[in-house]
Amino acid sequence: MTERDDEFARLLEDSLQAQPLEPGQTVSGRIIAIWPDVAFVDVGGKGEATIDIDDLKDAEGDVEVEIGDRIEAVVLSTAGGLKLSRKLARGAASARQLEEAFRAGLPVEGRVEKSIKGGFEVRIAGARGFCPISQIDLARTTEPSIHEGRVYAFRILEWKDGGKNLVVSRRALLEEEEQERAEELRKEIVAGAVLTGRVASVREYGAFVDLGAGIQGLLHVSEMGWSRVANPSDLVKPGDEITVKVLRVDAENRKISLGLKQLQDDPWSSVASEYATGRIVTGRVTRHAEFGAFVELAPGVEALAHASTFPPSPATGGWKASVPIGSSASYEILSIDPEKKRIGVALASAASAAPVAISEGARLTGKVERIERYGVFVYLAPGRTGLIPTTETGVLKDADIPKLFPVGGDVEVVVQEVEPGGRRIRLSRKAVIEADERSQVRAYEERTAASAPEAFGSLADKLRGALRTQKPDRS
Repeated sequence: MTERDDEFARLLEDSLQAQPLEPGQTVSGRIIAIWPDVAFVDVGGKGEATIDIDDLKDAEGDVEVEIGDRIEAVVLSTAGGLKLSRKLARGAASARQLEEAFRAGLPVEGRVEKSIKGGFEVRIAGARGFCPISQIDLARTTEPSIHEGRVYAFRILEWKDGGKNLVVSRRALLEEEEQERAEELRKEIVAGAVLTGRVASVREYGAFVDLGAGIQGLLHVSEMGWSRVANPSDLVKPGDEITVKVLRVDAENRKISLGLKQLQDDPWSSVASEYATGRIVTGRVTRHAEFGAFVELAPGVEALAHASTFPPSPATGGWKASVPIGSSASYEILSIDPEKKRIGVALASAASAAPVAISEGARLTGKVERIERYGVFVYLAPGRTGLIPTTETGVLKDADIPKLFPVGGDVEVVVQEVEPGGRRIRLSRKAVIEADERSQVRAYEERTAASAPEAFGSLADKLRGALRTQKPDRS
């Protein structure tokens, strides 16, 4: 055995004892020996590997590396020692290498020749391959011609006729790459992170945003803007590139919640300086609720005009008819709580009326708001409603109260009790009736007392006159 053969045997034995790697893994190494048919590569602590000399030649057939050069290659096989390849990724693989790539699941490069029925004809190192249309890309292909003439990396799914016919897939590699990118990207997707994504789809409840590598997050309609967004499609469209903030990440269920308004200034931050109690502002009604109307004072700043601030009305719809959705009007600010983001308002026409002093003993005129089995509720002023208990209505037990107290009708009452803070106000209609009766009695008595002396005096005068006429003449 020659010295050259001894060196070759030693290098081969070392390569057999090298630490095994996984097929398809990319490694970096240094060329330590070049022979006519094979070269040896030192891959560090993982041992030494062999690579076919054809893999190291350029287009003219010349070896393009020298001893000491570093190269990157793919692990082709681990059976019988580490075997590397560079040209599988450049479409210059031999039939033997293609078979090894098929068995190892390694990628190979191929050129899409043309689109045919059900897919594409692909040429890989002189072999004919077929790529089903569903395997050419991650997304459904609507224009097959866009792939013609392109060079892609494929995975060989089926090996037929000794390698003359191949079934290949580009999608399988793309999915693996996307999965790898997804794992890396998920490390960046944490609460508070600001990311750029593309709107994938829009629903009535929000939009799904593709953050990359197939990872999608939900931008809920409530997080799109500080103003109420009725239709997400008015704000974003599929394909739009937007910047969002990660609000929450549910790693277990792989759900990501996104926000858009969080990247804008909160309009409530300036409410305390721009609004004050008693100020008249213009507002637009955005929606109705059973307890009142929501009024937008500025983009993202909504106030509540409570139902109790509207005068009762017998019309269909009650107070809602006076403030239809979309209507604008002047409102007076009744209260402000910036911390809780609450503003109470009342229609300026109602709030600006003469102030009503609601204190015990006061006699007031209000409007019937509603009737319950236990009494009649009376609107006294914006936000101030009192109750006339059934026993204080001043009517007979079996009387038709709804008929006697029609909703929206005026009713005069006496304030009997006001709880601290004015939360509960007890009223009485009976007290008004009794007060009126007492007043009438006093008036009658006063009239009677005033007329009695006059009548008596007239009679006395007549008697005196009669007596004078009956006296004898003493002359």
